[in-house]
Amino acid sequence: MAGLQKILIIVLVLALILLALVFSLNNQMAVSLNFLLFETQPHGVAVWIIMSFVIGALFGVLIALLATFRTSVSRRHLKKKLERTEQALEKTKAQNDRAL
Repeated sequence: MAGLQKILIIVLVLALILLALVFSLNNQMAVSLNFLLFETQPHGVAVWIIMSFVIGALFGVLIALLATFRTSVSRRHLKKKLERTEQALEKTKAQNDRAL
């Protein structure tokens, strides 16, 4: 089952690479992007689109890593707080047992 999944992923990646290649071959008109303060060198339309997807994917991964880190820190903080609360509860139970 795992082997079939790996094969399907490889086939999907190869299909996406092929689609990107066909797209870039069909969109070779050079354009330059004009931002407010500067203008880029002319590159093909496909280069700009593929580059924007790659940059977007990198930002997505970065945001996911930051969210994971934040969750991990919060989890560690809550775990320590739980341990302190459990210790306080055990101490209170011990004091109540001695009082009886």
